[in-house]
Amino acid sequence: MGKWNDELELKIAKLPESPGCYLMKDAEGTIIYVGKAVNLKNRVRQYFQSQKNHTAKVRAMVSNICDFDFVIVTNETEALNLESNLIKQNM
Repeated sequence: MGKWNDELELKIAKLPESPGCYLMKDAEGTIIYVGKAVNLKNRVRQYFQSQKNHTAKVRAMVSNICDFDFVIVTNETEALNLESNLIKQNM
């Protein structure tokens, strides 16, 4: 799994249980995925738990995740709009 380490695990543990968007990054800091969540902590943590239910595409992405950023919003609609804008800007 990517550069899974204590620092990344601590960052996941400190995520808020709020709606928002997350930007997954590789070792060079390049954004490799943008997603949205109703609960950031639960959604981001799912990527790093058992991968047996993940598709090959998701497993490949997770193996390259070394860091992530996130943006908190007030509701799911804002998260959807922000995700769209972040994808347009970064992908």
